[in-house]
Amino acid sequence: MASLCIVDTLKAISDDKSLILFNIIALSSGSTYVPRSRFELTRKQYYSRISDLVKAGLIMRKNTGNYLLTSFGKVVYEAENLIGNAVENGWKLKAIHSIETTSDDRDLIDEERRKIIDSLIESKNIKNILLDFKTNSDEKEKVDRNQDSIISEPPAYGVNTATFNRISTTSNRGRCSQS
Repeated sequence: MASLCIVDTLKAISDDKSLILFNIIALSSGSTYVPRSRFELTRKQYYSRISDLVKAGLIMRKNTGNYLLTSFGKVVYEAENLIGNAVENGWKLKAIHSIETTSDDRDLIDEERRKIIDSLIESKNIKNILLDFKTNSDEKEKVDRNQDSIISEPPAYGVNTATFNRISTTSNRGRCSQS
């Protein structure tokens, strides 16, 4: 298996039929043959999508001819479910964002914020992300302020240098290597 890459992973599941194929393979747990006829795809289109999923490291073929998720594929499947859950709760997330950004207070009192999130969001994963993000953002802001005092030259174009370095370091994770 080639090195894993975010771009290749997202490309492999980027169209509806590939995503459905990936989900069917995930739900079948490798115990079911996935017939090409279910997707209204030509033979070439079907195997091209299967090949992309294999090359991205999401699935593998068993000796029986069935496909199953790799460990990496299982993680991507769970992430895709989280994204789907966020989409289903889109209006609730917009409402929370609206309350947070239009509040007269600089910050909502943590307890009020927690109550709003608890009353609107059912998913524990999404609740944890929303509640942890505020805490992590506050800590990152403190680090940024400390690093700003060390940096002697002013940030260009209104971008905090420490933030830029953190973002560029983070976004390099999982990048495709240029061959």
